Amino acid sequence: MAVTTSKLLWCTIRFKDKEGNWWVKENSDPKHYEPDGLGILDPFQFPWILDMLDPLREYGLSNEILEAAFVPFQVQDIDKDNTVRLARVAEHILDSEEPLFALPNIKDGDKGAYADFLEHIMRLRVKLINDTIKLEQKLTVEDVDEQLSELRNQALIEGRDIHPLEEITDILEFVPQGHEVPGEDDDDDKPSRAVSAADDLPDLPEVEDVDKDMEKNLRWDDEEEAPAEGAEGAEGDEEGGSSAKGSSGGTRRRR
Repeated sequence: MAVTTSKLLWCTIRFKDKEGNWWVKENSDPKHYEPDGLGILDPFQFPWILDMLDPLREYGLSNEILEAAFVPFQVQDIDKDNTVRLARVAEHILDSEEPLFALPNIKDGDKGAYADFLEHIMRLRVKLINDTIKLEQKLTVEDVDEQLSELRNQALIEGRDIHPLEEITDILEFVPQGHEVPGEDDDDDKPSRAVSAADDLPDLPEVEDVDKDMEKNLRWDDEEEAPAEGAEGAEGDEEGGSSAKGSSGGTRRRR
């Protein structure tokens, strides 16, 4: 995976009532995390996604890939206009008992951690379907990606951004037309959502000097990531020969 240095320490988010989702307004690293059309999973949605991922564990779901795909944030402040300011936390998102927001790690685009995650769960979903449904022909990742691309194209026509909840759920709930996966509950409730920016948010943590603390805790970002542009380019070339991602791998919005 190509790596680049990021200074993502905070972001501000807004709740869109019509969609029931949170979207990024601003962040400390717009170069790598373009705010336009960037959605974030809230403390209700992320645990629901984890529950949806459970059936894939017996097919090889990687916690390492899952954890790398999201950047954890905690509520720091709520402005008068209901804009919520989040502070990045240095916790492992899968181990934390705190209610956290989960921002897709799109720092390295199609060669980054979130794109790897989408491809990973798509491959596992295909394995699950082929293992549980008798199809005339085995389902392939390309088949799924092609059908999901149609949904993305429709969103593009509608001028609509794709929220990560929708993008991930489309993969985890994919079933070939006319079939169903045995044992899957069709009545699963979607995650609860707040009705305004201040509703159902966790208590504000006692956070002081967030930027200073995070810079200290995240020094590994600068130490472990590519020290020079040349090295970054070389790593990108190496990864380019591994596995090509489909049109669903790594973009979270208009395609």
